[in-house]
Amino acid sequence: MTKSSNDARPLSGWVAPRRPDAECLEGAYVRLERLAPDQHAADLHRANSASDAIWDYLPYGPFASAASYHRWARDVTQGDDPVFYAIQPRATGHFSGVASYLRISPEAGSIEIGHINFSPELQRSVAATEAIFLMMQWAFDAGYRRFEWKCDASNLGSRRAAQRYGFSFEGVFRQAAVVKGRNRDTAWFACIDAEWPALKEAFTAWLSPSNFDVDGKQIERLGALTGLVRAASDPAL
Repeated sequence: MTKSSNDARPLSGWVAPRRPDAECLEGAYVRLERLAPDQHAADLHRANSASDAIWDYLPYGPFASAASYHRWARDVTQGDDPVFYAIQPRATGHFSGVASYLRISPEAGSIEIGHINFSPELQRSVAATEAIFLMMQWAFDAGYRRFEWKCDASNLGSRRAAQRYGFSFEGVFRQAAVVKGRNRDTAWFACIDAEWPALKEAFTAWLSPSNFDVDGKQIERLGALTGLVRAASDPAL
C-alpha cells in the first residue's frame, strides 16, 4: 500500500478545478479530439475490427458494424461524465483509439482515466503513451489533486501499463462488479499532484526524439523513469 501524504493537512488556497473542457489535446505524436460519432465512429470501428480481444475487459463490444459502434459512441457522448476523446496518431492520420475522463469530482480534486481502448495499430506506440501523458497533463494543470486508473484485477496488461505510466498500486476491491457475466475484482492505481512534476519530467525525457535510436527503438524505458517516482511514494517497492 502507498504511504499516507499527511491526510489532515490544511489545503490553504485550494480551489476546485473546472470540469474537462478542452476540445483538443495536442502533442508532437498525437492529437486527441472530443469524440464526435459522425466524425470518428467509422475510422474507430475500422481500427478496432482488427482484433476482438481488445474488448475482453470492457463492459461493451465488440461491435459487428460501424452503425452499432456509431450508436454506442452517440450514447456515451450524451452526458458530461464520462468525457471521451478520439485518438489520432499524427504518423497515420487515422483515429485508432479512445480514452475518457470519468468519475469526475472537482469538489474532491479527483478524476479518473478509463474506457481506454487502443486498437492494435495504436498499441505499444509512442502516440499511445503521449495520449495518456496529455490527459494526465491537462488534469493536473487544471488543478486536480488525484488522477486514478482502475482495471479488472486479472487484466495484467492494464496493470503493467498503469505502473509504467507512473500510477501507484493502491489495492484490490474484491467482487466490485459483474462484467459480461463474469466477476470483476477491481485493481486501483493513482498518482497525485505532488508526484506530477517528477512524472512530467519522466514523460518529457522519454518522449524526446533523443530517446529513440535510428530504428525508432527506445533507449531509456519509461517504466524505469517513472518507477523512481513510484518508489519515492511507496517504500515497499
